Amino acid sequence: MSLEVALKHRLGDFVLDLAFVTKGRVTALFGPSGAGKSRVIAAIAGLMRPRQGRIAVGGRVLTETPKTFVPPEARRLAVVFQDARLFPHMEVEDNLLFGWRRAPVKADAARIAHVIGILDLGGLLRRRPHDLSGGEKARVALGRALLASPEMLLLDEPLASLDAARRSEILPYLERLARETDLPMLYVSHQVDEVARLADEIVVIEKGRVTAQGPVFDLLADVEAPVGVPPLGAVLDATVAEHQADGLTRLAFDGGVLLVPSLARPAGTKVRVRLRAEDLMLALEEPRAISANNVLPCSIAAIKPVGDHVDVQLRCGGTRLVSRITGASATRLQLASGQQVYAVVKAVTVAREG
Repeated sequence: MSLEVALKHRLGDFVLDLAFVTKGRVTALFGPSGAGKSRVIAAIAGLMRPRQGRIAVGGRVLTETPKTFVPPEARRLAVVFQDARLFPHMEVEDNLLFGWRRAPVKADAARIAHVIGILDLGGLLRRRPHDLSGGEKARVALGRALLASPEMLLLDEPLASLDAARRSEILPYLERLARETDLPMLYVSHQVDEVARLADEIVVIEKGRVTAQGPVFDLLADVEAPVGVPPLGAVLDATVAEHQADGLTRLAFDGGVLLVPSLARPAGTKVRVRLRAEDLMLALEEPRAISANNVLPCSIAAIKPVGDHVDVQLRCGGTRLVSRITGASATRLQLASGQQVYAVVKAVTVAREG
């Protein structure tokens, strides 16, 4: 489903002046705090009326100044905020069904059971918010939003108020939502690891303006990405090819094969893989008799010094990778664009099924 946004709005000294169109299943609105991300969400949800702008979801115009402004309750968009905003006097089940009772299209019993199951809420239904952990509250807020039968889910930094342990607890549920529902999501974050795990497309915002937009696979492996988008190393799609007798699973991708500890997923399953730039070492000759399971032949596409380190853009088949090494190592190896090298992969993270 497409999302079209064009906004011009001034709030004191801050000016929001941006436009983007996205059709990704999960689009990340990425940028530092104060960039204007939450204001964009508010405008899309109808919680802010821009001075100038046009917003359309799936071709349905929600805002077009000066004449068209669909009220928030008629937009069929569900928002999940940083704080869960649960009703403290209601049990979890009543919180979940609050939006459902007011939805123009009500989910049936099977859909309700599916949402409860996907978010693992069955054991919480009789509890009240004050008896829930931060992670449990976040899951209930997600469930309430889903049961309102929205056409799009807007997630405004839903994990920002949680500590690292609770974020790690919630991310797998968000991954399941991305995998098991067809609901488009706009996910606001300034955490690059969250974006790498969840998003298909990224819209980068800096000081109220769009500075970059593109597939997550490209932007997070681009040494020339705008300031504020650190190259992660690589985000790529792979397929479970084979489970080996030695306890390793072979993942095939456009560039070769990666070996990872055994995955409990059948052959043919699509998975998303992340490689951190710091976990890719470079060698001029193919290493032998080393403990690393993965050595990938690559060519150097670009070299960018950043402070005391160097980001090296690599091409591995049709896949882009980034290796982050010290400036001293780059000088000693005499690296140059077009050079053939070997990327020694120290660690592979399987983020989620595709």
